[in-house]
Amino acid sequence: MNSKRQVTINKLTIGGNSPVRVESMLKISLDKRGECLSQCQRLINSGCEMARAAFPEAKFALDLKSLVENTELVIMADIHFDPALAILAIESGCRAIRINPGNMPLNRLNDVISCAKSNGVVIRIGANGGSISQAQLNEAEGDRAKALFIAVREQAELLLQNGFNNIILSAKSSSVPECVRANVMISENYPDFPMHIGLTEAGPGDGGIVKGSACISALLMRGIGDTLRVSLTDEPEREVRVGYEILKALELRTRGVNLISCPTCGRRRADVMRLVKIVEPMLGNLPDGTSVAVMGCEVNGPKEARHAQFGIAGTPGGAVLFREGKSFGEYPFSELEAVLPEFFRI
Repeated sequence: MNSKRQVTINKLTIGGNSPVRVESMLKISLDKRGECLSQCQRLINSGCEMARAAFPEAKFALDLKSLVENTELVIMADIHFDPALAILAIESGCRAIRINPGNMPLNRLNDVISCAKSNGVVIRIGANGGSISQAQLNEAEGDRAKALFIAVREQAELLLQNGFNNIILSAKSSSVPECVRANVMISENYPDFPMHIGLTEAGPGDGGIVKGSACISALLMRGIGDTLRVSLTDEPEREVRVGYEILKALELRTRGVNLISCPTCGRRRADVMRLVKIVEPMLGNLPDGTSVAVMGCEVNGPKEARHAQFGIAGTPGGAVLFREGKSFGEYPFSELEAVLPEFFRI
């Protein structure tokens, strides 16, 4: 997006001219090696490009090393408080770590920086709405968004003053307006550095998806954000799918089919909800970015259907099909389901 600098983790580039990356977090303890690897593979299949893994204790070092060595997914070790764990994660093969430098003794932070420099490691730093200090709130005069920015500024300056700039910046909150304002301040003050964006603790189901999407979209539309996570109380693969849907809706990346369907009303000639359920399983082999329209009546239906690469428009007797703007034929509802596999064949 807007960041000028680019960082590289293994072969994954973030920032600069790179696409906005979609990431998640493993939701399984590292010592459950088989389950972690299976979750990594599911994440890869869903399009995930990087996943954080909680590394809370040294006893998980061999598990982390095994994970890094046995998955193609880029792993970022997530560490709090203990600089020894940051060094151990790097020694275990991680080429990205997430830390809070403000929670580490300065003399030990220098050891982390030296180790990261020697191994070409990227450090993600950032603040969370739940970890703002009273001193930061006081300096911000009670403005929580500004306090988040101050927390990130403190962390960034600790690294920059020690000659380390291979960093990703991040500020998260469970409040959409607070999170957006904080990230705008960071972007204005540190425009060179890649930024990770997302709403922390967005929650479950539709509510979590809406809150996370609102925050991430508001930032991306301002040109802010180089990598994102939709933090849902759900399986991590769903976080990734929603992330790509956000990018697709904003026309920033295309993964999967762009399915356009009308919300239906009293004019509908076709049962659009039923048609969509029939159509969706047939779209898996279509190239990323293919547009498919399923429309219910003759008001907007034919033009929307002609505009899409594959279009279905309801008619009084059935549906008319369009492929690349040309009529594929008109069929009664009784024949439609049998015709659709051939219609979508490339």
